[in-house]
Amino acid sequence: MPQKIMDVLMLGRCSHEFSWPRRGADGDYYQVCMLCAAEYKYDWTTMRRTQRVEHTRPDAVVRRSHTREKRPSWTPRARRLKLDLALRYRVNNTSTWYEGTIENLSQSGLLFHGPQKLPVNALIELVFEMPEEISGQKNRNVLCQGRVIRSKDAQDQAQAKDEQDTEASEGLLAASIVDYKFIH
Repeated sequence: MPQKIMDVLMLGRCSHEFSWPRRGADGDYYQVCMLCAAEYKYDWTTMRRTQRVEHTRPDAVVRRSHTREKRPSWTPRARRLKLDLALRYRVNNTSTWYEGTIENLSQSGLLFHGPQKLPVNALIELVFEMPEEISGQKNRNVLCQGRVIRSKDAQDQAQAKDEQDTEASEGLLAASIVDYKFIH
């Protein structure tokens, strides 16, 4: 058995490798340690875990048959963590990796610049260092599965500023993160 799992099972210690923050049924965010399954509340405002969640068994079930909860019609955008991190990306099942730079990262995905513009809905793989504010650990690389949700030529943006600029430039891509795992 790997040493980390042995530490968790035998000694009760865990170095905690946290999942991407998720939203619970109550609307609050939480993170789960992928080694010991401990859950912690997560505050997107401060981008920190706040306290461990202890699950208790409900004594009685409360039914709301005649009351209807009002849900907001507007949901605020996810908080962005501005970064300047290197990343590598490629279309799934291809051998060509492209070098890029992450502009910002949020609970819903990331915005990055790269030399290769990709079509919307393309499934991609990304490799980058997960920020300590999210993973809880320094220097932790992740392999992400994602989907391109927006793609724009940086040259299109530059044309508005300078019509005579003809040199090739990179694309601006937004991708949602479908899944990820730490690279050990």
